[in-house]
Amino acid sequence: MIAAAGLPIYIHAPKAYVDDYGLSLGALGLTLAGLRLLDVVQDPALGWLAERTRARRGAMVAGAGALMALAMLALFAVPPPVAPLLWFALSLTALFSAFSFLSIAFYAEGVAKAADLGPGGHLRLAGWREAGALAGICTAAVAPVALAQISDRPFAVFAAGFALLAGLSVWAMRRQWRGAVSGTTAFGPLLRVAAVRRLLLLALVNAAPAAVSSTLFLFFVESRLAAPRAEGPLLLLFFLCAALSAPVWSHLARRIGAKSALLSGMVLAILSFGGALALGAGDVLLFALICAASGAAIGADLVLLPALFARELARLGQGEAAGFGLWSFVSKLSLALAAATLLPMLEARGFAPGAANDPGTLTLLGFLYAGVPCGLKLLSIALLLGLDLPEMRDD
Repeated sequence: MIAAAGLPIYIHAPKAYVDDYGLSLGALGLTLAGLRLLDVVQDPALGWLAERTRARRGAMVAGAGALMALAMLALFAVPPPVAPLLWFALSLTALFSAFSFLSIAFYAEGVAKAADLGPGGHLRLAGWREAGALAGICTAAVAPVALAQISDRPFAVFAAGFALLAGLSVWAMRRQWRGAVSGTTAFGPLLRVAAVRRLLLLALVNAAPAAVSSTLFLFFVESRLAAPRAEGPLLLLFFLCAALSAPVWSHLARRIGAKSALLSGMVLAILSFGGALALGAGDVLLFALICAASGAAIGADLVLLPALFARELARLGQGEAAGFGLWSFVSKLSLALAAATLLPMLEARGFAPGAANDPGTLTLLGFLYAGVPCGLKLLSIALLLGLDLPEMRDD
């Protein structure tokens, strides 16, 4: 449920407001960037709040779940009572605030839960947790496209279904919140640890390729591949491969070490993004293979990096929620930077969604979608190779 309100909203919301209300890509990009820059203060503050209220975490989670459901309905099911761009900003502020708090509380709880699983517990927990999250992303990514076949208001139906799922999820987890085992709310002690700082930097750089590709995915398929009806199946294939790969990466990391497994995933990502550079109109089947490979590669990122960070927090024995507040911030900062630069850049070049674009504009779109992530992944590999962390194995 939590993951369904994250990346899929970045995929669907801008295009929905462009199509329904005629908003410009530049305005939406700057709005998204501004909302994510709000996390400069918000996510660390929410991490602090999650630590301070851990004794009442169940009630806090219920409140955040209700806020998330209402915000989703406001975004997609309620006609804007004010200017559409303002309504877009207000709805997403509420939605992403609740999303951030729930993510922080959920991952912080996992630090304590993993201790009950014995050796390799963080990797085993991460494998199944991220598989569940990716199942939510899969469903949310394709649901509006599928609902469009049976309803003239697919996003409103999607929002109603999400609100129901939110209520069921909060109820099902009501007895699972026992709070983190430590109580520090300060960020200073965490940031003074070199391994924590380096993992946060790696998370920031490594999240950027996914931020770039998710921001441009629908536009790439619609305009570069000239296949507007293929978005749904391709999104499903991408996230399904990511979900199926999550337990595999977890198992591989316990066999060869988390660092080696993560490096393998990064190399796979470069190969898949590199292949997308050569694609043009009609190359849907080739792009499907790239979606499968890049989906499997992102599964490694989603499973292994949070597990490494959780293990480091468990080793320190303090600040789980505060630490994942910082983690959430750096992860979403990549999305902010992507939205702030890519969409205005395309609009300045004259890119028009759903219309005929000149070859130079389509070349730029392809380079931004595939070439930029390749360069960022190479930088991530350099950072990972310089990271000195104990390997996590079952032996």
